[in-house]
Amino acid sequence: MPQFKYSGRDNAGTLVSGSIIAPSADDVAAQLFGDRVTPIDIKEVRENKRKASQSTSRKKLDLGPNATAIDKINAVLSRNKIEVDELIMFARQMYSLTKAGLPLDRAIKGLEASLSNLVFRRILQDVIESLENGMNLASALGQHPQVFSQLFLSLVHVGENTGRLDLAFREISKYLELEKNTSKQVKSATRYPLFVMAAIAVALGVITVFVIPVFADTFDRLGADLPWQTMVLVNISDFAVNYWPLMLLFFGGSVFGFKYYVRTEAGRLNWDRRKLGAPLVGAVFEKIALARFSRTFSMVMGAGVPIVQGLSVVAGAVGNAYVARNVNGMREGVERGESLYRTASNSKMFSPLVLQMISVGEETGMVGDLLEEVADFYDDEVAYDLDRLSDAIEPILITFIGGLVLILALGVFLPIWDLNTAANG
Repeated sequence: MPQFKYSGRDNAGTLVSGSIIAPSADDVAAQLFGDRVTPIDIKEVRENKRKASQSTSRKKLDLGPNATAIDKINAVLSRNKIEVDELIMFARQMYSLTKAGLPLDRAIKGLEASLSNLVFRRILQDVIESLENGMNLASALGQHPQVFSQLFLSLVHVGENTGRLDLAFREISKYLELEKNTSKQVKSATRYPLFVMAAIAVALGVITVFVIPVFADTFDRLGADLPWQTMVLVNISDFAVNYWPLMLLFFGGSVFGFKYYVRTEAGRLNWDRRKLGAPLVGAVFEKIALARFSRTFSMVMGAGVPIVQGLSVVAGAVGNAYVARNVNGMREGVERGESLYRTASNSKMFSPLVLQMISVGEETGMVGDLLEEVADFYDDEVAYDLDRLSDAIEPILITFIGGLVLILALGVFLPIWDLNTAANG
């Protein structure tokens, strides 16, 4: 996301300046007006300059004179790997320290000294250095977008400007905790099916490469006429044994091509759209996206973020490119003067429950509170659907395994039965 430098005047006429990370200059202007600052000049920081400054700051960071070779190896191996648990703990500790009135630089220095993750320590060292150079906390954290999300930065920015930074960190910790729980539920629901599929793949590989060739060689020496089921298995086994390098190359190329395609804007959009319509799991993905939309939008509205900027933040937090495009379409509709309910209805993305809550919220001025209830409802629905997912997948896996066993049994035992019949006849 681009970074913009701005200058403007506050209500007292004092000249103020700084930097903000936002999708566009219009979003920066909207954010400044929301902070009661009249912008005078807004300029985008060029990407190459920003990268150069970030790389320079990284070079200044070190692990300290007492760092051992093991520490350096761990730092290289764990590069850019900061777990969500560490971010949750950081947000909780920052909430406690800022609530106690501790200055930001002292609070972050204390946290940095207690961290065991060397990568996170280097990032916080960079943040401390930026704070000492006069940068605000949101901009200092924004120099590391791979760690701190747009939602994280927006809430920190609002907290700084409203004087309630402690509440901002409290809301961030709650949001990250909910995201962590959702991720754990998804992994728990998919662990059993993935384990079964992996076991099936290994068993098929062993049978195809080692077992079937032995049977084929035996039948060939006996001169038996093999049934078509056995011939199919033998031909598949011969192909796998003779052309396994090409199969590995094809499989690796397919995986690489898919990942490359998904990284493109069109590929990511198409893949995320298809995920929402996938059988069994599509409804779960849709409810997860709606829960994130509702909770994130509730948080930014409750924090006092302007609705146009808030929708930009929500688009970057839903985790689905197709849903994000529709949310950006809503933002454009609101900029044209349309109501939030109308833009949400035109997107054809939201359920009647969400639309009803948005409509009532606009009439009562309680959009944030009602969307928080919607988020709680969808979180419960996601947990229920994930519990049912294993029950729904289990009969499908049993049927699939039964079909494979039937094919293998027919292919292997039919010729044995034919040979036994011929010998007895």
